[in-house]
Amino acid sequence: MQVSEDASAALRKCVHCGFCLATCPTYQVLGDELDSPRGRLYLMKQVFEGKAPTATTQQHLDRCLTCRACETTCPSGVDYHVVLDAGRAAVDAQVERPLWVRLKLWVLRELLPQRALFGAVVRLGRVFGWLLPGSLRRQLSVMPAQAGIQSLEGTGSLLSQGGRVLLLQGCVQPALRPNINAATTRVLARLGFDAIEVPGAGCCGALRHHLDEHEDALDDARLVIDEWWPHIFAGAKAIVVTASGCGAHVADYGRLLRDDPDYADKAQRVSELLTDLADLIEPEAARLFASARAAPAQPIAFQSPCTLQHGLRIRGTVERVLEAAGYQLTPVSDAHLCCGSAGTYSILQPELSRRLRDDKLAALEAGKPAAIATANIGCQTHLAGGTTTPVHHWIELIEQRLV
Repeated sequence: MQVSEDASAALRKCVHCGFCLATCPTYQVLGDELDSPRGRLYLMKQVFEGKAPTATTQQHLDRCLTCRACETTCPSGVDYHVVLDAGRAAVDAQVERPLWVRLKLWVLRELLPQRALFGAVVRLGRVFGWLLPGSLRRQLSVMPAQAGIQSLEGTGSLLSQGGRVLLLQGCVQPALRPNINAATTRVLARLGFDAIEVPGAGCCGALRHHLDEHEDALDDARLVIDEWWPHIFAGAKAIVVTASGCGAHVADYGRLLRDDPDYADKAQRVSELLTDLADLIEPEAARLFASARAAPAQPIAFQSPCTLQHGLRIRGTVERVLEAAGYQLTPVSDAHLCCGSAGTYSILQPELSRRLRDDKLAALEAGKPAAIATANIGCQTHLAGGTTTPVHHWIELIEQRLV
């Protein structure tokens, strides 16, 4: 079977040491080595070498959260997610899923990336929220956006110091938590940045990519690049993505599109311009929070999304910004483990996802925080469905200290 050079090279790096078992959430829960990175690599190697996969092979790969904790643990530097993408595609090409599963996957691929359609479904769900289970009602609860977001159709002028940065709208976040980007624009304005949303830049492609629709995902990425490119050419200084799941995917644009002659250079430039929101704020934190630190702040627990700490390899920056704002961070055990959200995983693997969420909430709430902060919309809504403790994006808590 033909395997991509990236996947083949990554697979060869694995020395089967087993370090990944200690940080794999599904192995910790299930105790089955075939539900660990090492076991899945073994299964995929067999498929690549010509062994026919089965529905059981597919199930073991489906159970992977793609949290990438194994990548930060691996002493050999195996790019596990690259092999997993190739392995899932190879298995799905040979093992047909049941009709009801194919239908569910089709709905997820076609509904979630469509911002307007998904927004209409969310609004309908809120109207009939009294019919929904309490956990789903909490997931659909919303903090309305306040004024603050500019679009390129407006007349906002550049501010003095920072310059213009592009802000990804995304697909589900505007409907579920519109205040995240609104709060971001207001905080960045304090630092002299003019944060702009480009209306046509929708889904980054991560959702379809992780549902194994790789060509459609690349089309999503190309559309985002097309919408951003005139403003990058005009001098936008950075691209800011407030959902770390989307950020990790945008960071990979350069690799994903490197063989596309029309988009390779543009995709690489977009990946280079990607800047984490906390990295923009931290250098100016002392000045920004000079007056806020005098007032006491509530204790909070920070849940670092897998896409932030393992995908983007950003650790400690958000925590330092929160502490600079005066928040007391409560300790969180096993902070490297996934909360179970993982994009659509909570829908496709609900039992495992709930077990992981409950374990994560127990760790987050052990220090009796007044609120939980995170950096990804999927984690935020997933955690909110299992607790009455308020769950916020961390930038919203930062803005509260600046009012």
